[in-house]
Amino acid sequence: MPQEMLLIAIVMLPFVGSCLAALLQSNARNAETWLAGATALTCLVLVSTAFPAIAAGGIIRNKIEWLPEFGLDFTLRVDGFAWMFAVLITGIGFLVVLYARYYMSPTDPVPRFFSFLLAFMGAMLGIVLSGNLIQLVFFWELTSLFSFLLIGYWHQNAPARDGARMALTVTSAGGLCLFAGVLLVGHIVGTYDLDRVLASGHLIRSHHLYIPTLLLVLLGALTKSAQFPFHFWLPHAMAAPTPVSAYLHSATMVKAGVFLLIRLWPALGGTDEWLWLVGSAGLITFILGAYIAIFQQDLKGLLAYSTISHLGLITLLIGLDAPLGIVAAIFHILNHATFKASLFMAAGIIDHESGTRDIRRLSGLWRFMPVTATLAMVAAAAMAGVPLLNGFLSKEMFFAETIETHNGSLLDDALPYIVTLASTCTVAYSLRFIRDVFFGPPPTGLPRTPHEPPRWMRFPVELLVLACLVVGIIPSMTVGPALDAAVRAVLGGDTPEYSLAIWHGFTPELLMSILAMSGGVALYFALHGYLLSGVEGPPLLRRLNGQRIFERILVFLSWRLARRLENLLGTRRLQPQLRLLVGMALLAGAAPFYAGGFSTGRPVSDIDPGFALVWAVGAACAIGAAHLAKFHRLAALVLLGGAGLVACISFVWLSAPDLALTQLVVETVTTVLLLLGLRWLPKRIPEAGAMGWWTQMLQWHRARDLTLALCAGAAVAALAYAAMTEPVPDRISRFFVENAYTQGGGTNIVNVILVDFRGFDTLGEITVLGVVALTVYALLRRFRPAAESVPLPEQQRIQNAYDDEHPERATGDTIADAMTIPALIMRLMFPVIGVVALFFFLRGHDLPGGGFVAGLTMAVAFILQYMAGGTHWFEARLRILPLRWMGFGLLVAAGTGAAAWLFGRPFLTSYFAYANVPLIGPVPLASVLLFDLGVFSLVVGATVLMLIAIAHQSVRSHRAAPQTRGPRPQPAPRRMEVE
Repeated sequence: MPQEMLLIAIVMLPFVGSCLAALLQSNARNAETWLAGATALTCLVLVSTAFPAIAAGGIIRNKIEWLPEFGLDFTLRVDGFAWMFAVLITGIGFLVVLYARYYMSPTDPVPRFFSFLLAFMGAMLGIVLSGNLIQLVFFWELTSLFSFLLIGYWHQNAPARDGARMALTVTSAGGLCLFAGVLLVGHIVGTYDLDRVLASGHLIRSHHLYIPTLLLVLLGALTKSAQFPFHFWLPHAMAAPTPVSAYLHSATMVKAGVFLLIRLWPALGGTDEWLWLVGSAGLITFILGAYIAIFQQDLKGLLAYSTISHLGLITLLIGLDAPLGIVAAIFHILNHATFKASLFMAAGIIDHESGTRDIRRLSGLWRFMPVTATLAMVAAAAMAGVPLLNGFLSKEMFFAETIETHNGSLLDDALPYIVTLASTCTVAYSLRFIRDVFFGPPPTGLPRTPHEPPRWMRFPVELLVLACLVVGIIPSMTVGPALDAAVRAVLGGDTPEYSLAIWHGFTPELLMSILAMSGGVALYFALHGYLLSGVEGPPLLRRLNGQRIFERILVFLSWRLARRLENLLGTRRLQPQLRLLVGMALLAGAAPFYAGGFSTGRPVSDIDPGFALVWAVGAACAIGAAHLAKFHRLAALVLLGGAGLVACISFVWLSAPDLALTQLVVETVTTVLLLLGLRWLPKRIPEAGAMGWWTQMLQWHRARDLTLALCAGAAVAALAYAAMTEPVPDRISRFFVENAYTQGGGTNIVNVILVDFRGFDTLGEITVLGVVALTVYALLRRFRPAAESVPLPEQQRIQNAYDDEHPERATGDTIADAMTIPALIMRLMFPVIGVVALFFFLRGHDLPGGGFVAGLTMAVAFILQYMAGGTHWFEARLRILPLRWMGFGLLVAAGTGAAAWLFGRPFLTSYFAYANVPLIGPVPLASVLLFDLGVFSLVVGATVLMLIAIAHQSVRSHRAAPQTRGPRPQPAPRRMEVE
């Protein structure tokens, strides 16, 4: 496999595995494990095959053009730093899958678990392998989404739901800030390509937007890596299953923030702002996390705060803004991933085999599970920085870097003493993990008798602990090449000399380690009695509860402030909402004209009297519809349709047949749908006399609405006038006239613009249309129209009698539906309208028509069938399955765009040619025909979905109406089935 295609396989395989895992049966735990394990292991093997090229200093890239005019390309790149993270993601991911096979209960929905886990793995690989910043932000937000699903996996538990919500709120808000920062970076550099951004550090740092750019990027990174003051979400994420915690909080989720800081250090680092902002956040987090971890009574809580502390250590190293600090940070990322993943798994084993994670109830477990206890003790010693373990080496580099003088400030001089003091807390909580859990008297009152776990459940812990030992004893022969490749990928020619030797003599950093270890032991024994009392930390820390502060802020923003804004600006009625929307649009549109003036361009002369008369008729229809809206809604709807027909005539008059055809079909469909919904509106008020009407018009709110409508209409007319009389649109239109056929293969310029030149816009629009249809369907499923107290007509009484005699056939449709001549005519119109729709679809690229018009035309055919036979007749004979139509349309439209990649062209690049058909001759063939097919399918599905929803509500309203005769049993309303 070519190395470029290798990158696509690495990123896509987890998502494919996620989809397959979701389709497995819930009791097939072994099948899911095999699938997830094989996927992770395959990705690990593929990543490993790229190391020879990476070790030589190369960078593997694969660029697929997406929107090249906007600098948006799907770019994958792997250098030494990205390769190291990819190995962590896939390697530890494989071990977590194996561990989860024995940890998860068979009663859990295991397919969902592995589906989310693989999707999260794919999102993390997308982050580290992205070569485009916009693409990186996309995968960044995907990790927030999938981590939310993983943390809330046991959604029946309130702590899991709260922890997932908190993590999603904090990290996704940071992701939005990161997105804004990336946009500023692209604005400064002129591109979002990662290689060019990394090479433009001087340009970014000297720009006047550097400070806001830095702040926004740091907000994204610090929230993801749980740095102060955003650290509070990570401990509450411990409500997730332990395999999730072992994966997200050792090698993936929380490491994304420090990955981004190191990745962008060449572009954003090297300033005092970077030093103070990043360094201060890291130092506070390092101290605060280590101190709070000592007082935790839950094993996973202790590990969570220790993770926060070590992430602060890494962030502090990055913030020191020195090449050796970057080397130490990368090295500690590797070491922390190994010992923290093994510790989380060991904590999960203890919980799984004893039934609790409460340190106060656990003691003397070494007697019951000696192998697991030994492994956990070695991993905890690595976390504390004990010699001959990997944590000792990176912490020595950390101490050495803090000794260096950087700016001569008081804080810089005191930094070695501060970090030594904080490291004593690290030793103290590591010692507490070891001594309080595995030594002491045998435990009593545990839910289960502790014992060793299954062999393969312990295997991932053994492998990770072995890595801690091997790296700590022979670092140069094991982790040395990978670390060197990662460091050189970040620092390039500025890579300093560094040593991975385990003995450097009696150095100041060794003295700092000895002081930290001895001080940590003393601190543990000094606090031992206090900790056994069960107190959850000092009172100050309990008052400064991050969750409480977060919830108060959330309540203020989402309840108090939102309610005040709703009372000030919001309303449950549609008219005031439209008034506010139109008013804001009017102000926004008037602002540029006020600032730059209004140019009328060429004057318009020789206005045709006939055209003016048509517009006068349209204006009269619009005014009449507004007047009759509260008195006679059906008449108002007819007049509204008249105004729409005037718009159609105007488009024909101005030589825009495509727009006229679309307007006509849209008017037809919306009129029918509005007719179905008229009965749900409040009762009409009695029609007033002429004098009463003028009195009502003179009321201030009517005058206000009339004024606003006139201003908005005049503004739109002025804007249209300016657009049609300015010379600029001529140059724009000339481009499309000259290139519609040569580049798009069609003579219908409007259709070529929609499906070729602006095809990406059309793809977005049909996606929005699908979302709107689903929203309408979901809202109408909850809506219950009020019953109408009206006497039953004769035909309905006959129908009720028929339903009484045949209750199994009671549907709510009248028995005369199939007997009327209009119904017969409407049914016969179905094939005719279908042929017309096919005609519009096939001719759309060269003549007026297209997928949108054809789809609406076909929807009219289905609407007529509903009107002819009623809801249940319609569904019994024409199962349209609109969701499948919509899904098929989106897949075909997107697949047509993606097919261009197979030929090395940008997304949605079209192709056209002529095929010689016997007896017919040359026939034009264009790839956009498939794209138009997707538009057609989605329009049909969305329209029919809304029709079905409205029709079912009409049936419910009819059944709920009170009867004039005695009550009779009513059939239960059928569920609104669309599939």
